[in-house]
Order: sequence, then C-alpha cells, then structure tokens
Amino acid sequence: MQVKQLKQDGLNHELEVTVGADEIANHVDTRLSELSKTVKIPGFRPGKVPMSLMKQKYGKAVMGEVLESAVNDSSLQAMKDQEITPALQPKIEVKSFDEGKDLIYTMNIEVLPKIKIKDYKGFKLTKQVAKADDAAIDEALGRITSMRKSSKPIEGKRAAKSGDTVVIDFDGRTADDDVKQPGMAAEGHNLELGSNSFIPGFEEQLVGKKAGDKVEVKVQFPEEYGSAELAGRDAIFDVEIHEIRETVDAEIDDEFAKSLGMDDLEALRKAVAEQTNQEFDSHSRLKLKKELLDQLDEGHQFEIPQGMKDLELQNILQQVKMDNQQRGVDEEPTEEETAELTDIAGRRVRLGLVLSEIGKENNIQVADAELQKAVITEAQKYPGQEKEVFDYFAKNREALESLRAPIYEDKVVDFILELATVTEKEVTVEELTADEDADDAPKAKKKPAAKKKAAPKKDDKASDDKPAAKKAPAEKKKAAPKKKAS
Repeated sequence: MQVKQLKQDGLNHELEVTVGADEIANHVDTRLSELSKTVKIPGFRPGKVPMSLMKQKYGKAVMGEVLESAVNDSSLQAMKDQEITPALQPKIEVKSFDEGKDLIYTMNIEVLPKIKIKDYKGFKLTKQVAKADDAAIDEALGRITSMRKSSKPIEGKRAAKSGDTVVIDFDGRTADDDVKQPGMAAEGHNLELGSNSFIPGFEEQLVGKKAGDKVEVKVQFPEEYGSAELAGRDAIFDVEIHEIRETVDAEIDDEFAKSLGMDDLEALRKAVAEQTNQEFDSHSRLKLKKELLDQLDEGHQFEIPQGMKDLELQNILQQVKMDNQQRGVDEEPTEEETAELTDIAGRRVRLGLVLSEIGKENNIQVADAELQKAVITEAQKYPGQEKEVFDYFAKNREALESLRAPIYEDKVVDFILELATVTEKEVTVEELTADEDADDAPKAKKKPAAKKKAAPKKDDKASDDKPAAKKAPAEKKKAAPKKKAS
C-alpha cells in the first residue's frame, strides 16, 4: 500500500491511497477459497470446486466485497500511518479499480485539532445559592392549587367573563354548503373561556353572554387544522349556554394536603420545600457550570472541524424546530438568528473537544453501572415498553453513546470543580432564577397570541448551555371546534 498526501489546508487533508493489484488478487482468491467450502455446485463436492469456475460464478460479487474491505482496511491503516485522527467519517472517492490493476482512491479527511489544554486547576468560581423561604413555598403551593382548580355556579346572573367555565351545547356546520360535519356537535360540554382550547374566535364570542343565551358563533378553521376537510373553511355553530361556573382555587389546608397523600399541611409544606430546594440546586449547578464553561471557552480558542460545527448546527436547528412545533409556530430562523445559532454550535463543539481532552488526560471514564442506570432511567419513561427500550439501546451503539456523553461531560465538569476555588454566595430566589436566557442555549420562538393553541407550556429554551455531545472514551378528534396542539 502506498499513501501520498495531495493537500493539507488547516484541518483538511487529502490523501491518495494505492492498494497493489497483487494484494487485491490475493484477497479475492482467499475469499473465493472460503466460499468454495460452503457453496453447492452440481458435480462438485464442497471445497473441490475449481477456482476458475468459482471466479466465473462469484468473481464479480466477491470483487465488490473485497473492494469495500480493502478500502476500509487500507484507509484505517493510512490514517494511522499519517498519525491522523478524523473528526468525522472521511469522504472516499475511488479513482481506479479494474480487475488485475491497482486500486486507487482519494480520502478527504477533516482531522481533530491538536489541543493544548490551558491550566484549569485554579479557576475561581462563584456558586449562587438560595433556600426555599416561606414565599417560595407559598408560590409553589399556588402552582399546585392552580392545577387542581374546581368550579362552582356563579352567584346572580352576571355575564360570562374570561376564566369562567361555561356549560354548553353546540351544533356546527360548514358555512359554504350548510352541511353538518362529523364531530361538530356536543351536549353539556365544559369550556373554560380564555383557555384557547377551541379554534380562534369561538370562546371570545361567548364572553359577555349569560346562562340561557343562544348564540350563533361564526369562526374560520385555521389553515393548519388537522382535518383537511375543514382546514381554512368558515363554520357556524349554534351554541346554547346552560350554566356559567367560576373557577375556585383549592384552599390550602390539612384537607388539601391529605388529598395529595400527605398527613397534614405541615408535611406538605416540608415536601414542597425539599422539592423547591432541589430545583434551586439545579439552577445553582447550571449557573456554576456555565461560569466554568465560559472560562474554559475563553482560554481555548482554536480552529474546529467545520463538519462537526455543521452537524451540531443541524442538531440545534432540529431542536428549535421541534420546540417551535410544540408551540404551533411554523417559522424558519432569520439570518441573524441562524448566525447566532452557528456561533453556539461552534462553542459547543470547541467545549466538547476541550472536555474530552481533559477527560482523556485524567483517565475519566463512564462505568458500565452508570450507563446501565441511564438506560433504566430512559426505559422508565415508557411504561410497558421497557423491554423495547432496552433492546433498542443494546442494538444501537450511537443511541447508547448519546446517553454516555452527558454522563462523561458531567464527570469531567465535576473533576474540574473539585480543583477549583468555589465561593458560595447567597442570593435571592429572584436572582438565582433570573437571567436564565443569558446562556447560549438556542431559544424557540413564542407563538403569536392570535394563533395560540392549547399546547402544554414548556421552558422557552431548546436546551441547556452545553458542549456538543462527543463520545466519551469507551471503557463506551373531534373535527369540531376543539383544536389541540399535538
């Protein structure tokens, strides 16, 4: 085998590899000889088939197999000889390959940079800490009660307002043909006004109405409505309001605590305090980690493989797209936003390489037990499908590495934190939880209010500020007015 370097431009290398015809022929003969021991050809015993006949019947198939094997083996050897560590899979182009002639191909390789790790043992970091006080506990309890609302009939005969629940019958039809469509009718339906759980414009037309009123509601189904039969069409609903109910927050007392499985209110407050402190610890850890990563990033500026940066950008854009879809937003990032996300991708790749190098220098590894625990945690997210999840990770090495990478990253971060000087600083809850968008995580766009769907609310960040995932060194409906976001 001969290797010639055709070009080197920064991290980009181009090699030309030549595998001799004799070597190829030997591989072909060896493979045909192996096959002759198992193939069944009339008139010949296994292992006694003439080589000429084997070449005639299987030569082309074996030649293709040998080509793939020769390229794989020789490319690995060529990179080893040239002391090249590829960032991604090399791009290989066969230039010449005919029977009886040399195999010649080129390899375009983007290599990992050689990183000189700067001193990270003297970092001075500030860890913001806060404890759950009565106000924080009360706020958390308020969130719990808001999810356990009840309602009661309103007093008097006032009109319905946003936040009320109206008990209604509705019967709808498409306006252009006056035809009732399946699912466009219901009786005794409870609708919270202002919840935006029905198509735009429906709930607003019931605000200001009273029990006993009959209302003709005119709306238009959204263009992106789930049913193609109704999307974009005008509709008319005959609505009768039977009752108006006002929302009542649960009273926070011993009975409420018992409804949640607690002995009394004191036990509930204690449990809420523990959970709230865990949340604060997560905020504290996130901010401390970001400060550490900022210092690592500042001290390590070097050229990174463009392919890795492009791949990370694709991952970020995909995450942003998924988060936007959760909010019902169908917009592509602007040029300015894409530029910002590109910078984030570069930072993540750079930090991933730095953390990986620090981990290798200090022999940091992910234990099998740690990885197994991560798989179990993932499987528990899919009750009844645990076996399928285990099988998936057992057969999919790339998926398994996606679990290993964050574990490895946190172990390296913890290692650096142990060597750093960390000073705790007590801050208010507002200070600890404020400025969460100051990190470099990509943000999903918020959906315009006019198009809002009844989608579950999520954090506006597509993901935490984090390095790009790098492999750790292995040891590893109703067709009616209701339109919910999927």
